[in-house]
Amino acid sequence: MSTIKQDFFKSKIFGHPAGLFVLFFTEMWERFSFYGMRVLLVNFLTMAAISYNPGWEWSAENAGALFGTYAMLLYITPIAGGIIADKLTGYRWAVVIGAGIMTLGHASMALESEFSLYLGLALLVIGTGFFKPNITSIISEMYEFLPEKKDGAYTIFYMGVNAGAFFGMMLCGYLAERVGWSWGFGLAGIFMLLGTLQFWLAKPLFGEIGGVPKKDQDEADAAAAKELTEEEAQAEKRNPFTMLDKVLIVISAAIGLGYAINDPMSKIAGIDMFSWLQTSSLDGQIVAILIGLVLFLFLAISRISRYTPVIRDRMIAFIVFAFFTVFFWMSFEQGATSLILFARDFTNRELVGNSAVIFNIVNALLTIIPLAIITWVLYLLAKQTGKKIPGSNIVLIVCFLAIWGIVGWMLYRDFNTTAYEVSYRAEKVPVIDEATGQIQVNEEGEQVFSFNALSENVNESTLTNEVVDRTVIIGEPFVDYDKGATVNIITKDNDGLSYGFIAGERLELARSRGAELNRDNGVIPATVSQVKNNWVEITVSWFSILNSFFIIAFASMFSRWWDSKYNPPAAIKYGLGLIIMAIGFGILAWGSSGVVPGVKASMIWLVLAYLFHTLGELCLSPVGLSYVSKLVPGRMIAFMFGMWYLAIAIGNKLAAVFGGQIENITEQYSLSTFFLIFTIVPMVAGVIVMLLHPVLKKLMHGVK
Repeated sequence: MSTIKQDFFKSKIFGHPAGLFVLFFTEMWERFSFYGMRVLLVNFLTMAAISYNPGWEWSAENAGALFGTYAMLLYITPIAGGIIADKLTGYRWAVVIGAGIMTLGHASMALESEFSLYLGLALLVIGTGFFKPNITSIISEMYEFLPEKKDGAYTIFYMGVNAGAFFGMMLCGYLAERVGWSWGFGLAGIFMLLGTLQFWLAKPLFGEIGGVPKKDQDEADAAAAKELTEEEAQAEKRNPFTMLDKVLIVISAAIGLGYAINDPMSKIAGIDMFSWLQTSSLDGQIVAILIGLVLFLFLAISRISRYTPVIRDRMIAFIVFAFFTVFFWMSFEQGATSLILFARDFTNRELVGNSAVIFNIVNALLTIIPLAIITWVLYLLAKQTGKKIPGSNIVLIVCFLAIWGIVGWMLYRDFNTTAYEVSYRAEKVPVIDEATGQIQVNEEGEQVFSFNALSENVNESTLTNEVVDRTVIIGEPFVDYDKGATVNIITKDNDGLSYGFIAGERLELARSRGAELNRDNGVIPATVSQVKNNWVEITVSWFSILNSFFIIAFASMFSRWWDSKYNPPAAIKYGLGLIIMAIGFGILAWGSSGVVPGVKASMIWLVLAYLFHTLGELCLSPVGLSYVSKLVPGRMIAFMFGMWYLAIAIGNKLAAVFGGQIENITEQYSLSTFFLIFTIVPMVAGVIVMLLHPVLKKLMHGVK
């Protein structure tokens, strides 16, 4: 080990160098920003333009198309970012460049204009390309001569990932839903900036680790690569990339990138680059994708067929795993699209009385305990490195003071929210059965009615249907309304089943939006009819933090399972991951079967779904990338890494595309039918991959 690295390992926390924890916090703030934005985007885009917290009222299909392209590109750009860092910038500079670009992206999104949204997403994609592959590369270089400690280092590092995701979704989501969207997007950008600054100021701690590559080091790496190639040439046929291979890579990549850009552009702006390929039964972009898929399969098959039988078989096994990976992420990533909409529009998130108190206590413990533990880690880091990198520690202290302040405000607000029963006037409208043209009746033979709240724009005397009084329970912090007080309320979701008090700037915005769009402004005059006790409305984003919480809670149990004699083979892990995740969607299909107009599902179904989705992820995640190095020859590792990330990218894109169909499928069939699709497809895929275990075991030729 070099003297520089010996010095680097002198300051330790939990047996690891202090620099690891600088990376821990850097990744934590980046994930805070990424997941904070991720949990907001589809919610913001699809929220009604006239509501308590107005959005852009896009269709779920259009929002899914845009988000899917964004998520897809996040797994493609790191390939280019890694190459640039290796050749030009070095890992540390690449992390700083990426973080800086992402900060600009978050700032752009906070402006809430259409141009700033697209620009912000583009900057986030580019910035992630620089950031994502290179911060982990710094860890790899740090532990170059201590491989036995690398697993522990990555475990600590990924705790930072989950901590950032947890607090990002919780706090950005809370600010966005309670105060305004720009506050949520802006908070994500602020902590991205501070995270970048603390990493840059920690430069003295790293020395040459992750620095700009030197010419002599490049030559040494090239010599090592050449030596590896010569060794491989003795063991198998030399298989260089031919000109045809390179052409096929370029063409298939161009088609894939073209589709990623064209899909949202054709849906949102009506501009279709592939319209000239359209047939009587298929859209042009689908034809283009099929052409690209055929070319890519030809490329993969032709390259694999040139290897010796053992290498060829192992690569086929790897491709099988990559194929089933698409099905997993296609379903799992519903958490960014359809599950957000289900939580917002179809889940009862309101608790009153003792239930609200219990939730507030649990939520406080769920928030304060992890934050206290991470703050303790910050204290240990500052104690070890206070003199060497004071600026970095000061920035981290500022970050944590801000987080504690926001958490304190959030909890204080929730504990001081009062519930009011509010009455308003509504038109009682008979529900007509589209098939028969008759008024619908329920199982008891009673007529079914919908109730349309009367806004201030509606003249009650002009209505032909009966007008009745309706009541709703609304919570509001830090106010004291008396019984009989006159108030204004407005819908908080797209189903018109949840309401919030509206006054001041929000009230003026609703009225101006109504005039601007030539629509009813949605402002409903109401009267406080009863004052209740405690009330809480769980934010849409809160449910997304359950994935990070369950990972932290169950990861050690799965780790012990994988280290025991009962560790199942790869195909069985894959199958279990897919099937367990499918059970989560089956629970949602069951729970949503009772959802009809005017009725929302219990939140327990969503909690259980996230539990099973996380258990499925923990089954499948250990298999993934580890099999690239085990099954693929050195000369093909980069290509196969690209294929693996391509499989995840395709899964993310399909997740958003299919998730965007929730409105269409629910309208044509039912919400339960939508979730049954994601129950049956991964369940069948899981059974198939488990049945393939004997074949895959043979193809892997002893690799475990």
